Amino acid sequence: MKNDKKVDIIAINIFLLDQIIKTLIQRNMNLSQQIKLIPNFLSLIYVKNTGAAFSILKDNTLLLIVISVLFLCILNYLIKKETNLSKLSIYSFGMIMGGVYGNLIDRIIHHAVIDYIAIHIFSYSFPIFNLADMGITIGVVILLIASLLERKQEKGENNE
Repeated sequence: MKNDKKVDIIAINIFLLDQIIKTLIQRNMNLSQQIKLIPNFLSLIYVKNTGAAFSILKDNTLLLIVISVLFLCILNYLIKKETNLSKLSIYSFGMIMGGVYGNLIDRIIHHAVIDYIAIHIFSYSFPIFNLADMGITIGVVILLIASLLERKQEKGENNE
C-alpha cells in the first residue's frame, strides 16, 4: 500500500473519532457545562474556540480556514512526493492531517472549534483542547522523533 494511502487511513480515523466525540459533546452538554471526571485533574467542558491554539487569531475564522487548507495541500503534496516514509512519519502525518481536518470542518460548519478536554495540574489549568488538537500535537512530536532517528541513522551510515 502506498504511503499516502496509509496516511489517509490514519487521518480518516482521527477525523472520524474527533467528529463523533464533538457530536456527542454538543448533543449531551450545554455550552460551558463542565463534568468533572477526575476531581482537580480532568474535566469535560464544552466550549467553542474562534481562534487557533491559545485563542491566537481569535475571530479570524476565514483566515484560519485558508491557512488550514493551504497547510493540508502542502502536506499532501510532500507526502505524495516522498516515496520512502518511515512508519513513524506515516503515523505522524496521518495524525496531523486528521487533526487539521477535524478542526477545519468545525470552523467551516460552526465558525469555531469545539473543545472539551480540560486538564488541571495543581493550580495550573491547561487551555481546553480536543482530540484533533491531540492528533496534531502528538503527530508533531512523533515527526520530530522520526526526523531525529533518521538523522542519527544517516550519520551512522556515513561513518561506516
